[in-house]
Amino acid sequence: MSSDLFAKANNQKGRILAIDYGAKRTGIAVTDEMQMIASGLTTLATAELLGWLKNYFEKEKVERVLIGDPKQMNGEPSQSAPLINAFVNKFKISFPEVSIEGVDERFTSKMAFHTMINSGLKKKQRQNKALIDEISATIMLQDYLSRKNNL
Repeated sequence: MSSDLFAKANNQKGRILAIDYGAKRTGIAVTDEMQMIASGLTTLATAELLGWLKNYFEKEKVERVLIGDPKQMNGEPSQSAPLINAFVNKFKISFPEVSIEGVDERFTSKMAFHTMINSGLKKKQRQNKALIDEISATIMLQDYLSRKNNL
């Protein structure tokens, strides 16, 4: 490998991972290495999340993790905020080298459902809550990328 290619490889950014955290299921989306495109990755049982993240971080360079920050319409924390805050604390202990940032997740589930309708998914497919969680995480991540790139 030429030294120029080696330098480019070492300057490569890490991925950004987005988490739509739920009591039962968690949707996950991720960017490419250049942090340009958000893609749905998976939905998994929330109880498996920390172990899944450990395995993922061993395989992929992740620069930042975004987690949905649930707020009510008036900006106050929602009922699920304590659950998410507890996860964030566990995350910081388990992965102190990975930055985690809360992002507004209001309307992402509704937007995910409309995305499913607009993409032509049949009613039975639109009832797949795991898919809604994954699309919600993707919407959060794409919104973050759009705001970051417009700064």
